[in-house]
Amino acid sequence: QVQLVESGGGLAQAGGSLRLSCAASGRTWSSNMFAWFRRVPGKEREFVAAMRWSGGPTYLADSVKGRFTISRDNAKNTVNLQMNSLKSEDTGVYYCAAESKIRFEAPRRESYVYEYWGQGTQVTVSS
Repeated sequence: QVQLVESGGGLAQAGGSLRLSCAASGRTWSSNMFAWFRRVPGKEREFVAAMRWSGGPTYLADSVKGRFTISRDNAKNTVNLQMNSLKSEDTGVYYCAAESKIRFEAPRRESYVYEYWGQGTQVTVSS
C-alpha cells in the first residue's frame, strides 16, 4: 500500500523558515513526479513545487520562486520542501503528491493528475 507521509509543518514567524518532508513507501519509485501542493484559506488547492524521484530539474510556482526549494534525500527516501522568507500568505495545509505513471514531460500543475496523496501538514505563518 502506497503511503505518503508529510512532516515538518508548524508555526513560523513571517521571514522565518520551515522544512517539510514527505516519506514515500509502498512501491518502487523511479522517475515518478512528486509534487507539493497547498490549500490556503479561501482558495483552491494550488501547485507549489515538483521534481522527479530520480532527481533532475525542479519546478516552482512563481509565488514561491526564490524562497522555496524542493529536493530529494536518497538516504531517507524523502522529498523535501525548504521554505524560507515565509509570508503570511504561505499559511495553509501542504500536501505531498505523486504520480503513479512516469511521463517524460514537465510536471502537470493540476492536482487531479496525481494519484497518491499524503494527509497534509499545517503551516501557519504569523505576521
